[in-house]
Amino acid sequence: MEIIKERNGNDLVLKLQGRLDTTTAPELEQELKNSLPGVQALTIDMEGLEYISSAGLRVVLFAQKTMNRQGSMVVRGAGPMIMEVFDITGFSDILNIQ
Repeated sequence: MEIIKERNGNDLVLKLQGRLDTTTAPELEQELKNSLPGVQALTIDMEGLEYISSAGLRVVLFAQKTMNRQGSMVVRGAGPMIMEVFDITGFSDILNIQ
């Protein structure tokens, strides 16, 4: 998985490409832990994401819980397969998906 980070003041965009699974989820979690302090608006761009596993969902939930305390989070660009996972797991009810 590749993570492309764009920071503009208190706004952070993380563009994810590839697969977010057991192998790559720790990388995203570490990136979030390092990058989220001071961020008020987080956008996770999943347009290039091909697959998400339960480990990936856990990291997305971690990001959402963190941003609930300090600002807002948006998920954008999720393709049909990712949206199906969000719908089945109920994540589509708790995430702001655009």
